[in-house]
Amino acid sequence: MATQDSPELLTSPLHQRHVALGAKLAEFGGWSMPLEYATGVVKEHTAVRQAAGLFDVSHLGKASVRGPGAAAYVDATLTADLSRIAPGQAQYTLCCDEDGGVVDDLIAYLRADDDVLLVPNAANTAEVVRRLAAAAPEGVVVRDEHRDHVVLAVQGPAADAVLDGAGLPTGHDYMSFVDTDVDGTSVVVCRTGYTGERGYELVAPVSVAEALWDRLVAAGEPHGLVPAGLGARDTLRTEMGYPLHGQDISRDITPVQARLGWAVGWRKPAFWGRDALTAEKAAGPARVLRGLRAVRRGIPRAGMTVTDADGGAAGVVTSGTFSPTLKAGVALALLDARVAEGDEVAVDVRGRAEPFTVVRPPFVEPSVR
Repeated sequence: MATQDSPELLTSPLHQRHVALGAKLAEFGGWSMPLEYATGVVKEHTAVRQAAGLFDVSHLGKASVRGPGAAAYVDATLTADLSRIAPGQAQYTLCCDEDGGVVDDLIAYLRADDDVLLVPNAANTAEVVRRLAAAAPEGVVVRDEHRDHVVLAVQGPAADAVLDGAGLPTGHDYMSFVDTDVDGTSVVVCRTGYTGERGYELVAPVSVAEALWDRLVAAGEPHGLVPAGLGARDTLRTEMGYPLHGQDISRDITPVQARLGWAVGWRKPAFWGRDALTAEKAAGPARVLRGLRAVRRGIPRAGMTVTDADGGAAGVVTSGTFSPTLKAGVALALLDARVAEGDEVAVDVRGRAEPFTVVRPPFVEPSVR
């Protein structure tokens, strides 16, 4: 039962579909979302790598920035160089504080010079919207649309076949999007995803959520599509080395430390945190986010300590899991800058010093995007 100290969790418009499928639910950013279905995380993970998975990721935030100069305003606040893309394209970017810490990572969809759609993480949506709204110039309106839309992700080698069968557009370039009509309602079909596989994310009004879900399930049946929960999404993104906010990036872990400099428009005259990040880049970070792969059977978990070959403190695991694809433990770890790829380190796994090799993610090769 919800109390004043533990408010009731929000639920997806597809909550009853998940319950009917026997989903195990868990809390994600204040939302009750499917962790896994009866098939289990490993089978859902494997389906995405080999066929297709259907994820409800409606807990992700949705926010609009509209008005004259909206795109230029977003460009002057978030890290990536929005001027490098055209309307109909999307971009991974970061919202940083003045110290260079990551408030959130998000996707920006450029609709027009006066219309940008942002998709931040669930727990950070309100803060991203607050910051953008507080600094917005006259005429630019920032609106939280978190509860107005669902987000569905179809990921895997068969993703195109699934969407084709559902009568939805396919084949557009990676990190681009098109608008289409579903039951008289406009739906955004984006060539994005967080699994490493070829796939699409659909942003749709809640009014068509169930019809869209049912259409995708029916179209995906001949192609091996299975509903997949956020447990599989986490193992898939970890295999790719994709960061999770709150673990691999945070207010205390900068883009420079997380090796996300490619998502920073270093030549831009302004963005939040520019001075701090430029200084850190020039000096070199004291710690760096790297990949670890188990030599034996150790399964790393977030928070486990890492030591170097001499037994000295070397860092900490930020994300760790068993890789269903590799059948081995893999991790992202924030390590002292002196630790290099190819080095062997040890992770304290329940009191045992398990050997790991420092590697460069991704741990597995993604399908053709």
